[in-house]
Amino acid sequence: MTWTVGFDLDMTLIDSRPGVAQAIDTVAAEFDLPLSGAEFADRLGPPLASLLVEAGAPEELVPALVARYRAIYPSIVSGIPAMPGAQAALAAIQARGGRVLVVTGKHAPLARLHIDELGWRIDYLAGDLWSAAKATALREQRADLFVGDHVGDMRGARAAGVVAVGVTTGPCAADELRAAGADVVLADLTEFPGWLAAQLGAAVAG
Repeated sequence: MTWTVGFDLDMTLIDSRPGVAQAIDTVAAEFDLPLSGAEFADRLGPPLASLLVEAGAPEELVPALVARYRAIYPSIVSGIPAMPGAQAALAAIQARGGRVLVVTGKHAPLARLHIDELGWRIDYLAGDLWSAAKATALREQRADLFVGDHVGDMRGARAAGVVAVGVTTGPCAADELRAAGADVVLADLTEFPGWLAAQLGAAVAG
């Protein structure tokens, strides 16, 4: 049996906090704004523009801030590590002939930089999608399950009608993920290969 598995990117497959914090601090200094990169990076998930407004950036400056952030971002990609277990999780799917999707709120060209930097083989990438909007790509690609760290990811999975797998490596606790619709919650991706093997075994037995 072949499964198609979708993953969120930030704080699910990669720990982008240090780079995001650095980029935000640079933008804040250039625009003389009281933004904290560290605080910003702890709330990753929603679109960049929304996070900027929530952090107190003037709405009229947001387009310029986003453009400058995206210009800076490629310089920090090489310092962003994979999350523990990410490589093994992808390998577990591919070893069984499965397909891997990345469906993320991150701007797609920036997401592609991370995938290329880490040398990952991804079958399909959809960027600039958040929360329930992720369901469009998941349905189009006939995903069986979606893995993410944020309540928005769980809402996207539920909207697509696929199995919602939460990981507690981002800003949302296990109870928050379950309340948002997670079918299962793992501590991190190191637990994913064993969980997937059990699910595939159960499906075959059934």
